Amino acid sequence: MSLHEDIKNGIKDAMKAKDAVRLEVMRGLSTAFMNELVATGHTPQEMLSDEDCLKVITRTAKQRKDAIEQFLAGGRQDLADEDTAQLKVLEVYLPKLMEKDEVVKVVKEILAKSGAIDPTKKGMFMKEVMMELKGKADGAMVKIVVDEVFV
Repeated sequence: MSLHEDIKNGIKDAMKAKDAVRLEVMRGLSTAFMNELVATGHTPQEMLSDEDCLKVITRTAKQRKDAIEQFLAGGRQDLADEDTAQLKVLEVYLPKLMEKDEVVKVVKEILAKSGAIDPTKKGMFMKEVMMELKGKADGAMVKIVVDEVFV
């Protein structure tokens, strides 16, 4: 079963279980999938590939993380808790990301392959690392590791 179908079935399961948070997340993902289909020139009735579904879920999870930060900065713990619960539901569908020590190892391997890198070309190096770790590591963590290597 594809991830798109799994999300659609998750709506039914959440309704039966009367799980309001999960239901809201599933409906939001279903809508995001439909929007992605329309944006890419497909009909809303088509199904997204698993890769495209993961892109949408990752984007949605990132939005939740950003919202949590903003709510905490604004002193709205109630809204942050709500988004945290939704983020936990989203994380079920995301692949496990690499730990920091694994990212450091990959960055050092790429640095060893490319030789000494001029600090002014850090952006190009970062692009190369992100191509290697796409979908496997959090971009913010990769940036922190690359900054540490270039210090």
